[in-house]
Amino acid sequence: MGEANPCVLVIDDDPEFRDSVVRLLRTIGLPARQFSSVLEFLKADPPDAPTCMVLDVRMPGRSGLELQRDLVAAKRQVPIIFITAHADVQMTVQAMKGGAIEFLTKPFRDQDLLDAIEAGLARDRARRENDSALATLRERFDMLSSREREVMLGVVAGRLNKQIANDIGVTESTVKVHRVNLMRKMKARSLPELSRMADRLNRSLQQPQNF
Repeated sequence: MGEANPCVLVIDDDPEFRDSVVRLLRTIGLPARQFSSVLEFLKADPPDAPTCMVLDVRMPGRSGLELQRDLVAAKRQVPIIFITAHADVQMTVQAMKGGAIEFLTKPFRDQDLLDAIEAGLARDRARRENDSALATLRERFDMLSSREREVMLGVVAGRLNKQIANDIGVTESTVKVHRVNLMRKMKARSLPELSRMADRLNRSLQQPQNF
C-alpha cells in the first residue's frame, strides 16, 4: 500500500464552522471534506487514506453520537473528535467509551483541535499499516497447502518433527520438506518469527473489519 495523503472529514450542520475548520486545516496543509449531515456523509465513499472525523454532537436528523454507534456496530473504525456547544458528563462519557479521540466544547483553541486531529490521523495511519501487513500475512498463509498448514500448526505448538509426523501420519522426512516449504512461503526467517506470524493471524480472526 502506497503512502496516501491524509483526509479530515468535517461533519457539522453549521457551514461557517465547517469553513473555519477547513481554513484552519489548510494552514497546515491538510485536506478536508465537508458534510452538512450524517446522511450526506453516509452517501459518500470513504477516502482510501489515513482519516479522522471532526463530528458535531447535535445535528438535524441523526446525531453525531448515533453515527458513532452505527460505525461501532458496523465495525468500521475511524478516529472521531467530537465538537459541541453544549456538553454534559453523560454525553462526554458516552463518546469516550465509544472510542472518541477527543471531546471539545465550543469555543476551543485551534491548537487543541489540531492536536486532536494529528493524534487521530496518527492512530488511523498505524491502523492502516497494521492492516496492510496483516493482509500480506494472510496472502502468504493462503499459499500454503493443507498439509503445510498442518505442519505449521505443529511447529508453532512446539512439536518436534517426529511428533508432527506421527500426528498427521507421514514420515519425518516429509515433515522436514513441508517445514522448509512453509517457512519459505511465509518468509519466516526463524521459528520465533513464524510463531509471531501465527499468533497475529489467529488474533486477527477476533478483530473488527476496518473503515
